[in-house]
Amino acid sequence: MKLDVNVLRYLSKDDFRVLTAVEMGMRNHEIVPSELVDRIASLKHGGTYKVLKNLLKHKLVHHDSSKYDGFRLTYLGYDFLAIKTMVNRGVFTAVGRQIGVGKESDIFEVAKEDGSILAIKLHRLGRTSFRAVKSKRDYLRHRRSFNWLYLSRLAALKEFSFMKALEEHGFPVPNAVECNRHCVVMSLIHGYPLVQVRELQSPEVVFERILGLIVRLAEHGLIHCDFNEFNIMIDDEEKVTMIDFPQMVSVSHRNAQMYFDRDVDCILKFFSKRFNLSLEEQIDNTDNSEEDSEGSSRPCFSSISKSVGFLDRELAASGFTRKEQDDMDKFVKEEKDQDQCSEDEEDSAGMDETIVRDVVSLHLLDQPGHTVEGNEEEIKENRQSCEGQLSEPCCEAHFNEDESEENVNDTELVKSLNKQRRRAIAAAHRGGKTIASRNSYKDKGGRSSHNSKIQKQLGSW
Repeated sequence: MKLDVNVLRYLSKDDFRVLTAVEMGMRNHEIVPSELVDRIASLKHGGTYKVLKNLLKHKLVHHDSSKYDGFRLTYLGYDFLAIKTMVNRGVFTAVGRQIGVGKESDIFEVAKEDGSILAIKLHRLGRTSFRAVKSKRDYLRHRRSFNWLYLSRLAALKEFSFMKALEEHGFPVPNAVECNRHCVVMSLIHGYPLVQVRELQSPEVVFERILGLIVRLAEHGLIHCDFNEFNIMIDDEEKVTMIDFPQMVSVSHRNAQMYFDRDVDCILKFFSKRFNLSLEEQIDNTDNSEEDSEGSSRPCFSSISKSVGFLDRELAASGFTRKEQDDMDKFVKEEKDQDQCSEDEEDSAGMDETIVRDVVSLHLLDQPGHTVEGNEEEIKENRQSCEGQLSEPCCEAHFNEDESEENVNDTELVKSLNKQRRRAIAAAHRGGKTIASRNSYKDKGGRSSHNSKIQKQLGSW
């Protein structure tokens, strides 16, 4: 969508108030109901619907009445909110021409009050040319649902944090000025993209300088993942500046070596085709790069010392995902502890069930009226194993006074099992006379009592 900042002059405070209300409602609504927008904006005399009509005319919001009457922000409305905030902060005072466009962002010139020129990058994820963001970027991390405006905000915040950290460590990157919503304001690079350059005075020096940047990034714990001729700026003095950082990953990533080799291959192929450098041997021998890394100019990921810096850790702790990462680590740790406790409980329950089963089999073996199929030797072995299980010293471990409260339940269970064992053995020694439980079924008025009455009557006759 084309950015027309002329409309920005004619928007009132009520217009921005309603735009902010729609933005707040989109935190938990894909389409914000009109009643909710009215309650959040709280305009006098019910002027919210009139303002929404004006915003809809300028395409700052989108109206949807398929399920219910509601509105959502467009990228143009999100741009106006971010630009208005920047202007109020005094970051810049004017917006100029568009100087760049990509698959996930637009870049414009902005001017400060003193006349100096800056660049503003507006992230626009969700275009038809690049919709596989969830699978190719790690903005969402553990989240399942997402919104294109929210993803653009995460991308801008991530790029701003990377740009700040790289500038502090001496990398040739633009100067990060300000970040708000999905916009990043940075210094303007006076140069050209490398893809537009046809001739270089010393292409070998530029080539070595670019490969050195890839190696330096890896030594500091980062991989660019999109290091090609489109994301490299070069000026008239052949000074190199790298741009575009949202997709950067750590060297500890599971696909770090693949991303590193891909960045190196992009530079090798470009310089071999554009400037006719004799680097085809290094390109063809990518599989044997580890063996021939000492004799060639191609850097090897496994031979790079990654102890110079830990920018990947510093950026994770700099405010972008520190809280979310801590919460995630805490959640994973609690899940592991719960799984371990549940496994221990299942093991103890399984052991107790086997003991009870053996006690019941022992009781049945001692009954004179019961028979069990099998050899007498197997029956004796089962009986001995059952008695051995009940008298093992592992049962005594449950009586340790220093154990936790969970072992108290185990001791009570073992006591009840021992009591059942003693009762079963006593019943076997008494010749099969079992002790009837007080909860056992008593035949009152049943068939057995009726037959006994008939026998008494026949005996009296």
